[in-house]
Amino acid sequence: MSRFSEVKDLVMSLEADFEKFYEKGNQAAGTRVRKGMQELKNMAQDIRKEVQDMKNAG
Repeated sequence: MSRFSEVKDLVMSLEADFEKFYEKGNQAAGTRVRKGMQELKNMAQDIRKEVQDMKNAG
């Protein structure tokens, strides 16, 4: 479950930047949101591969 915690922590760490961008129009916060979403995408891909490998091994 540590992988789930990593995803959850990343999403929660972006909450303030989401608010700043969508509610206040802060462009720098938008850049941080995009960077965080890219990290989330990469993390999700890694987890998918890990799950597939474990599934195929078992």
